[in-house]
Amino acid sequence: MRPVTISFEETQLDEIGTVEGRIAVFVPAEGNLDQGARRLNRLTRGAVERVRENKVEDASLGTVFSLSYPAGVAAEAVDVVILPRRCSVEDARKAGAGLGKARGNAALTVLAGTNPKAAHIAYGIAMRDYGFDDHKTAEAKEDGRAVTMMVSKPDEVEEAAAPLLAVAEGTFFTRDLINEPANVLTTTEFANRLVALKDLGLEVEVLEEDKLNELGMGALLSVGEGSDSPSKVAVMQWNGGEKEDAPLALVGKGVVFDTGGISLKPAAGMEEMTMDMGGAGVVAGAMKALALRKAKANVVGLVGLVENMPSGRATRPGDVVTSMKGDTIEVINTDAEGRLVLCDVMHYAQERFKPAAMIDLATLTGAIIIGLGHENAGVFSNDDALCNGFLKAAEAEGEGAWRMPLGKGYAKQLKSRISDVKNVGGRPAGSITAAEFLQRFVQEGTPWIHLDIAGVASVKSETALAPAGATGWGVSALSRLVADKFEG
Repeated sequence: MRPVTISFEETQLDEIGTVEGRIAVFVPAEGNLDQGARRLNRLTRGAVERVRENKVEDASLGTVFSLSYPAGVAAEAVDVVILPRRCSVEDARKAGAGLGKARGNAALTVLAGTNPKAAHIAYGIAMRDYGFDDHKTAEAKEDGRAVTMMVSKPDEVEEAAAPLLAVAEGTFFTRDLINEPANVLTTTEFANRLVALKDLGLEVEVLEEDKLNELGMGALLSVGEGSDSPSKVAVMQWNGGEKEDAPLALVGKGVVFDTGGISLKPAAGMEEMTMDMGGAGVVAGAMKALALRKAKANVVGLVGLVENMPSGRATRPGDVVTSMKGDTIEVINTDAEGRLVLCDVMHYAQERFKPAAMIDLATLTGAIIIGLGHENAGVFSNDDALCNGFLKAAEAEGEGAWRMPLGKGYAKQLKSRISDVKNVGGRPAGSITAAEFLQRFVQEGTPWIHLDIAGVASVKSETALAPAGATGWGVSALSRLVADKFEG
């Protein structure tokens, strides 16, 4: 789905009483109400002020209190939000998210007045006003799907909101991809949705199995051997910077369904493995966001699209496969397949594009969830400047990320008796040994980050800006990193 349509209009005090749908107003915990709040308070015979007087002690910033069918106005509900005029970006987005959640199917008019964070309020509304119901057969309710922001300087706020809403649209693309069931989002369908991004100015090409064989991507191809769905690599290029500038490379794991292969997963919870293409989903959403906001940078997104299934053709534990780099890999566990996909795509990205830096994303290990839960993604890097830049961007966007260690001692766990390397190093430090496996395929001099997003890509409880399910984690942080470090 696409984010709700948000328009920006100059505040019209005389129209407040006739607005239909829902109308929202911001009030500080103490102090004077702004013009819009005073007018709405007068129309509702003091109801806005009574909410503030009676509820403020129980409210945190951004809390929404709804008055249903208030007297004095045409609106079906008045949403009163506790928020000072000079609030933080985080609180503004939280307030917007509260309104996005409360909106339901009604049109919403927001009296933001002179609030300097009005663009971030709009962003919060857009990000939280999401639901994935493509496969529900119940008759859909009529949906207003429209939000009007009444502000003092609509042109300025609209300009400030435009890049934020582009990120929201990219995030929705990621959420939709991750939420899709695997019988719908096959490798072919995934590739087709990426090809459609050409309409936004991205260059997109899809490498089919014959080309992958020619390139020598034996590690990636081994993962999809047991599936009827063809393995693919999709390459998306955004050329918004100077022609001579080396691009940032984003690489995503796109396992559209992961049974574990011959190392079959337990039945309980296996249905959640439709989200094992989360890394590729974030790369796709980030590329869409960059194109929509016309980022002045060169960025290439590469995703390996495979399905990991058991069959008579499937790769077995104990098999040895050869990567594009030429390293031989002993497959100890076929459920450690994501790193086999990534290592070949990472090598290809470096060989073809000579990137200024490379970031890979994957729902790679359950071990990272044991370590960090669902609050933070694991961040592994060989470059302090790049890593610190990403951590700063993630913090600014409210996306949890925590740096994890690397080291030769962990890499020793991957030594194989019969090949160059094993694909797993045992239970201890499982997320770190996975990162060490990937670091083997990072060329000398390439700044690199590995993001293990297994705990944050899809969650069972709502987050600040998303309902339960796919979060779209990473799209906004990557967009900000590009803006901070790669745009001129």
